[in-house]
Amino acid sequence: MIFRQAVLATVAALAVLAAIPAAAQQAPAAPDRTAVEKIVREYLMEHPEVVVEAIEEYKRRAEERERLAADRAVKARADELFRDPASPVGGNAKGDVTVVEFFDYRCGVCKNVHPLVAELVAKDPGIRRVYKEWPILGPESIFAARAALAAHRQGRYLAFHDALMTARGALDPAAVFAIAGRAGIDIARLKKDMDAPEIEAAIRRNYELARALNLNGTPSFLIGNTVLRGARDLDTLRELVARARKAG
Repeated sequence: MIFRQAVLATVAALAVLAAIPAAAQQAPAAPDRTAVEKIVREYLMEHPEVVVEAIEEYKRRAEERERLAADRAVKARADELFRDPASPVGGNAKGDVTVVEFFDYRCGVCKNVHPLVAELVAKDPGIRRVYKEWPILGPESIFAARAALAAHRQGRYLAFHDALMTARGALDPAAVFAIAGRAGIDIARLKKDMDAPEIEAAIRRNYELARALNLNGTPSFLIGNTVLRGARDLDTLRELVARARKAG
């Protein structure tokens, strides 16, 4: 899609340029489509770097528009992103840099990046970590997210979160309750709390936040005010934390 749009933009520009000499000498006439296409094709064959430059410029502008839109969303919804009491918090609750993570317990990439984020937080005492349950991979994901937020009411969220992220295989109700039991959670209370309307509302808010930030999948992060879509290596995460800390 990007290539097609860039080429169309290039073609349009070249067609205008090709028409200028004729326009300067005579009254406007209907363009000869075949002739214009021939001129454009010959030009692009002789200067293929124009297409590359057009694509790069298109991408740069698209990324800048995306960044500005994300900045506006972060400012407009800062309380929901950083200070929603329904969102569990780990790391240093008074840290100087906040890392917000949107995730799904059935997301394989989330499971792979989980130990990296855990190491990032463990080795940097200034990080405040906010957990955003964003179950986008089906009913099992939604069930696990509701159970996790219900565990938060028992003060067992972090242990349960780690257990769900390291679990392999299905996350049907039987598996989720078994994992919860091993994490020391009161199962009867968990089942009751899972149906609380506040938990449904918290998950719905996370969906709305993800839409506002134009997130396209899990995992996604907000580090300071920088939106990071997809998984990254530990060095990249550290670099973004350092940048956010420097920006204040």
